[in-house]
Amino acid sequence: MQLHFIANTPQPGSSGETIPVIDPSDGQVFDHLQRGNADDIDRAVQAARHCYDTAWSKLSGAERGRLLMRLSNRLAEHEEELTALEQRDCGKPTRQARADAVAIARYFEFYAGACDKLHGDTIPYLDGYSVLTWREPHGVAGHIIPWNYPMQIFGRSVGGALAAGNVCVVKPSEDACLSLLRVAQLAAECGFPAGAINIVTGYGHEVGDTLARHPGIDHISFTGSPRVGTLIQQVAAERHCPVTLELGGKSPQVVFADADLELAVPAILNAIVQNAGQTCSAGSRVLIEQSIYEPLLERLGEAFTRLRVGPAAMNLDVGPLIRASQQQRVWDFLSDAQYANIPVVAEGQIVDEAPESGFYQAPTLLRDVPVDHRLAQEEVFGPVLAAMPFRDEDDAVARANATHFGLVAGVWTRDGGRQMRMARRIRSGQVFINNYGAGGGVELPFGGVKSSGYGREKGFEALLGFTTLKTVAIRHG
Repeated sequence: MQLHFIANTPQPGSSGETIPVIDPSDGQVFDHLQRGNADDIDRAVQAARHCYDTAWSKLSGAERGRLLMRLSNRLAEHEEELTALEQRDCGKPTRQARADAVAIARYFEFYAGACDKLHGDTIPYLDGYSVLTWREPHGVAGHIIPWNYPMQIFGRSVGGALAAGNVCVVKPSEDACLSLLRVAQLAAECGFPAGAINIVTGYGHEVGDTLARHPGIDHISFTGSPRVGTLIQQVAAERHCPVTLELGGKSPQVVFADADLELAVPAILNAIVQNAGQTCSAGSRVLIEQSIYEPLLERLGEAFTRLRVGPAAMNLDVGPLIRASQQQRVWDFLSDAQYANIPVVAEGQIVDEAPESGFYQAPTLLRDVPVDHRLAQEEVFGPVLAAMPFRDEDDAVARANATHFGLVAGVWTRDGGRQMRMARRIRSGQVFINNYGAGGGVELPFGGVKSSGYGREKGFEALLGFTTLKTVAIRHG
């Protein structure tokens, strides 16, 4: 039985109710979480505020940095434990779960080094004045974290907030809490003051909504769907609380005829099947120049047929989807494609060892997807790649930008001028040229435009969003 983690202690929920924890690989319950409520959130916010007022705000940047580095080292020491928790809780193949465990340690390492390097500036002004700026933390930061990459998103969100001087109240997804509860325990063991990191488990419409509305929360960081992101903004606006939103994408991979296909094909494949396609930045559309449309589809199709799907512990190419409702969502998209006579180029294979009760989906490559079809417009959040041809550079830009999203894009071309033109013309928060994702890029600011949200996480830029700027003007004659 998992408990909330508030003020450095495991605590039962006020309601006495629980939520089952289900293994996506076999659909079976193997643990239970607390079903949090408003009382639990209030206790966590009060603990965070007390910590901020009495302990955390009194630490220097260097002292915060040493604590974050201590946690980074402790996370590295517990890599295998965290990998096993993430694997079973989220259904990730072992190597993907391990990559997440490595990444969270790297996030805290990066932000540990940044703690004492965040500063303001001096501004030339009138004679007899000295003007300076300070960067100050918001105070108590609320974090609503999704189920697809709980450790990574905790690292980039909570790590940045702590480095900037905030304390945190975290609401993880009810589908993926185990690794984060363990991380909070490890932070307490490292000497984090009670209340610096608090975790309350529960459903989004109960705990998440209460966290977003709580008057003691000074900043909200949310990763999730545009629909819920809109609700977060609305409730935050009622009390003028700043927010950082990452709301997903429908990211294009744009492949020109001069691209290095030996480099492009495996990257395009990985960008849609990693974490079973349950990735905000998944390259879920591939736009291909007409002259290489058929040959590239053939190569991609061959790569798809070699993919194997199975239980997380088998460490195959693709694991299960997170839950039955997500599996049904993917099936609905594929049913719509069939109804619209959108051709299937190739599919991967679900291995015989995969339990029928698990939430599996074979990776699927579709071709000739109309630009206005929902498969080209909406997040599937599964291993489904939509291919479509384009005529020329202008057509490629128009198709790349023809969604409400704007998170990530990939461009594959050897033409240096075209690389820069495409990078400038595509509307997205990140553009990768002849690569996709840059190995995770802890240092690289991440966030979107349009319906993909606003604000930036990751990198030093994230620290600016977790602070507010104060201007001090001194008249001294």
